[in-house]
Amino acid sequence: MASMSSRIAVAASGAARKIGAALDSMGAGMEVAKYTERLVPSSRIVSVNGVSPALSGANNFIAPSASVIGNVTIGEHSSVWYGATVRGDVNTLKIGSKTSVGDRAVVHVAKIQGDHPTYIGDNVTIGACAIVHACTIEDLVVIGESAQIMDGASVSTNSIIAPASIVTPGTKVPSGELWSGSPAKKVRSLTADEIASISESAHDTLELAYLHAVENSKDYKQLIEEDEDRLDRKLRKKAWFDPNIPDPDDVLGQGVPGRIFNSTLTNPEEGLKFKAKRDAKA
Repeated sequence: MASMSSRIAVAASGAARKIGAALDSMGAGMEVAKYTERLVPSSRIVSVNGVSPALSGANNFIAPSASVIGNVTIGEHSSVWYGATVRGDVNTLKIGSKTSVGDRAVVHVAKIQGDHPTYIGDNVTIGACAIVHACTIEDLVVIGESAQIMDGASVSTNSIIAPASIVTPGTKVPSGELWSGSPAKKVRSLTADEIASISESAHDTLELAYLHAVENSKDYKQLIEEDEDRLDRKLRKKAWFDPNIPDPDDVLGQGVPGRIFNSTLTNPEEGLKFKAKRDAKA
């Protein structure tokens, strides 16, 4: 009996699928302008060959439009900004703590032209549109906007690469120097203030990353509430009653005596809740 019931259920489900497909085909044929809906997968965190990026946790800020791909390790408090790509698909890629990869920057590795992983240390600031390719960048370094650090190159600690400069393959940048040009060459030694500014740059970017992380974590309900509150405060006149501001004439959270539409006597527990909430804010 059970076998007969299962066969009937299978036959009925098959018939239902065929009817549904026929109706879908009929509807598509009636469309004036054909439209195919496609789901676009997220490219923020992408696995390659079963290897997923390893992030330190909630302390990282990965922008919604950024891509972190493959065998990538990112330390605490580091950030990957809007449109940036960090790609460890053919080799390993490691980024330290409190390091930022700027907007539309590309960090990659190499295997075809040489087996070069990419290592980036702590407190490194990589500027917007920079290219960091199969190289080593030690702690406390600033890579300027649109600069390029190429295969096998290394940049030592407390160094600055000027914007739009190209550090050619295999080049070694010593510690405490400013390099600029294409190809990049030493311009001069850094001053004490410039060396101090390297860590300040990393710290400033970290604080900004915290701000963006909070804003990007909000759901649509929070955004709607904030927009309504902003509009309310923009249009509200000072004389209007604001329930969030304690009235000095309020008595035990029950409203102002003699004032209509401002009493919770019909629901006393609501007044007590309001009083407790007000006292907690104070």
